[in-house]
Amino acid sequence: MDSADELNSGLSGGAGSGPDASPDSGLHSAEPDAAPGRVVATAAALGLIEQLRQRHGPLMFFQSGGCCDGSAPMCYPVGDFSISDTDVRLGELGGAPFYMGAEQFAYWEHTQLIIDVVAGNGGMFSLDNGTGQRFLTRSRLFSDDELAQLPAPVTGPGA
Repeated sequence: MDSADELNSGLSGGAGSGPDASPDSGLHSAEPDAAPGRVVATAAALGLIEQLRQRHGPLMFFQSGGCCDGSAPMCYPVGDFSISDTDVRLGELGGAPFYMGAEQFAYWEHTQLIIDVVAGNGGMFSLDNGTGQRFLTRSRLFSDDELAQLPAPVTGPGA
């Protein structure tokens, strides 16, 4: 079973079901014992992040457009994409900060983003383009208990 199959089988149960960021789930957040991460990554995604970091140096992500599963986060070298004062920092993946616009965050605030990798080409300006793989955003709704544990979102480039 590949990581996409694992995620799909874990996400089919609806709100509050599905994977968490525990080591057994195949998903990874910065602090597995803390509150659930707003953004987590599969082992495959972390592997591609590390390959890109070795090639390009420090990285950052921005969730570009799209309101649903299947949209693509863009991966850039740190400093190549300007973060505004209203952009929301969701967390880090493999040491790379992950942001999205405030307006889009309003749609996703009750949702955990799960960054995975699938075969294909990334966005034209995203560093995953040309690798034969691309980042893919999947999601699941947080349970009420998980929502209560989440810290307030932080905004801006210094977040």
